Amino acid sequence: MLERLPEFLGNHPILSGALVAIIALILYTEFQRLTRKYRALPPAEAVRVMNQEGALVLDVREDNEFTGGRIGGARHIPLGVLKQRVKDIERFKESPVVVYCRTGARSAVAASQLVAAGFTDVTNLQGGLQAWQSAGLPVKKK
Repeated sequence: MLERLPEFLGNHPILSGALVAIIALILYTEFQRLTRKYRALPPAEAVRVMNQEGALVLDVREDNEFTGGRIGGARHIPLGVLKQRVKDIERFKESPVVVYCRTGARSAVAASQLVAAGFTDVTNLQGGLQAWQSAGLPVKKK
């Protein structure tokens, strides 16, 4: 069966290229996940970090999203201005920081930025505020 593989690859260059690209993307994603310098935790574990370790909770959503509801006690610094405003939270560099957005994608970027800025204990809320609400955890409207 393996002896026919070169023939198949030669007859189907687009499929072969797509397969190589998909494998490369999977390897890249896994490498990124394994080498990141922050934790990614589901809501229940993030609550433990917030309660037991006294974490700063950082909301990196945009202003219009923030008004729709937030995790209680969260500090709001939109991702677009986080690099310029990191000095506002510098005193938390050695403390736990839990970062979230709507789905967890932007907060992963923010977590990387915080680590690069010297923060030592950063956690990304997996699934963001959507996962938080799906877990039945409270959201403050004001």
